[in-house]
Amino acid sequence: MVCLGNICRSPLAEGILKEQSEDLGLEWTVDSAGTSGFHIGELPDRRSIEVAKNHGIDLSEQRSRKFDSSDFSKFDLILTMDSSNYRDVIALANSENDKEKVDLLLNYAYPRENRNVPDPYYEGGFESVYEMISESCQKIIDAHR
Repeated sequence: MVCLGNICRSPLAEGILKEQSEDLGLEWTVDSAGTSGFHIGELPDRRSIEVAKNHGIDLSEQRSRKFDSSDFSKFDLILTMDSSNYRDVIALANSENDKEKVDLLLNYAYPRENRNVPDPYYEGGFESVYEMISESCQKIIDAHR
């Protein structure tokens, strides 16, 4: 799961997908990162922590990190929160195979529409962002289990 700073959207997506997959007994490795290094080592935004907690998800162990090209070898699927993050991740790809692993998260809920998850840091709406991410995470599970 990849967004810009790895403090709002991608930590929520990591927490949601981990929770949903663990509830089903799936042994998936789920992680998140940011395309910038602005917040390396920081906790998720307090509002992301709060909305996740309201849904029974604990983000307190997460720390922001920067996405790098080695992530392509570690993960089968790399989901970005918006088209800018998508372009930044694709630019780090080492091969066509790497590029094929990358998609926009909301394409799972809205196939081929290339919708962006709005950044709640600037636009507010942490609960609505939680809901759209949660819906897409359920679709990821449906598609890949």
